Amino acid sequence: MLHNDQLEKWDRENFFHPSTHLAEFARGNLPQRVIRTASGVFIEDRDGRKLLDAFAGLYCVNVGYGRQEIAEAIAEQARELAYYHAYAGHGSEASITLAKMVLDRAPAHMSKVYFGLGGSDANETNVKLIWYYNNILGRPEKKKIISRWRGYHGSGLMTGSLTGLELFHKKFDLPLAQVIHTDAPYYFRRDDAGLSEEAFSAQCAARLEELILAEGPDTVAAFIGEPVLGTGGIVPPPSGYWAAIQAVLKKYDILLIADEVVTGFGRLGSMFGSDHYGIRPDFITIAKGLTSAYAPLSGSIVSDRVWKVLEQGTDENGPIGHGWTYSAHPIGAAAGVANLKLIDELGLVENAGRMGAMLKAGLRDALADHHHVGEVRGEGMMCAVELVEDRDSRSFFDPARKIGPAIAAKMAEIGVIARAMPQGDIIGYAPPFCITEAEVEMVVTATAKAVRAVLK
Repeated sequence: MLHNDQLEKWDRENFFHPSTHLAEFARGNLPQRVIRTASGVFIEDRDGRKLLDAFAGLYCVNVGYGRQEIAEAIAEQARELAYYHAYAGHGSEASITLAKMVLDRAPAHMSKVYFGLGGSDANETNVKLIWYYNNILGRPEKKKIISRWRGYHGSGLMTGSLTGLELFHKKFDLPLAQVIHTDAPYYFRRDDAGLSEEAFSAQCAARLEELILAEGPDTVAAFIGEPVLGTGGIVPPPSGYWAAIQAVLKKYDILLIADEVVTGFGRLGSMFGSDHYGIRPDFITIAKGLTSAYAPLSGSIVSDRVWKVLEQGTDENGPIGHGWTYSAHPIGAAAGVANLKLIDELGLVENAGRMGAMLKAGLRDALADHHHVGEVRGEGMMCAVELVEDRDSRSFFDPARKIGPAIAAKMAEIGVIARAMPQGDIIGYAPPFCITEAEVEMVVTATAKAVRAVLK
């Protein structure tokens, strides 16, 4: 479709796109997609082309697009109170209500929620509070944070360091010295093919303990992990993993951050991944599903034991010196209240579990006989297809061939958006929770067609 405006030209000349090959885009060698509207699980660009979004934006539009209830809540809040800060005990009806709603859904031992804007700033908040916590307890050396290779925790200085993906470190002078990495719980890519899941989990825990002892337990403050690895490949933990890891952390008095930016509020078919896997965290990071991305908002949920120390710190030192201008922004909070109400009223957590199981089963059935499909895996409404050069030997394609991106591009041609995940030929799926059986079948069919077209 021809347009009589300069939008595409302005885009290439003025707009700095994240996670984009900047030079190729500026030269016009990368396609543009200007999204105009969306409804349910479908987005529509300004050329009138509709695509089924099987990744919910970036795992975030959980209730689906076009929910007028949330739009109206945002508009009403903007008319009544567009902004006031949350410093020095100030709040809004929406932010106070949302804090109560979040804690009502969180694991029982969690105490308070601090609101920010995105998952990156929430994890920055977590790290600052952990350092503060150990200073108050008289442990100034206990500051290192252990993350995992292939984990994703943001793209700031500290959060980009916590992220265990090469793209987020390369040429940025990251990771920072306070961050160290341990093994990813990636069973499909285990070195020893003979290990059971339980044995692999024990190996991950043993290597974590070795790392802690090498660094010095008195220097290690916290461990951060997603209940299910997200951007690193959509990898559910192997059997026994979280129990084994938590035993090590408890032994050395190391705090646990559960990064639930993706898994929080229903994506696993449970309200929180922490409950789903028996994780007892000291901090829970929330963002995407908190508002279904209808407005920016994040949160750091703090446990009872951490909160008591934070209170002690302010008794000793005065008000805590941490805050953002937009912390607990009323419009974001209003979106969050309306979003969580919708999730409950429409039974979307349960539907995520049902439709996610159907998606995984459908992909397994459709691709079971394909020699280049190494694994179909997932949990709840998160799923991935990993492509390999040879399934029997688990040998991988040369990255230069870009098999994953080619399949994702072919799927888009067919009318379905999936995501080519980094550091591997992995196709990722995380649809809105409102997806129907017929729409799941569309995703499965498009995937099978694309895989067979690219890997004939």
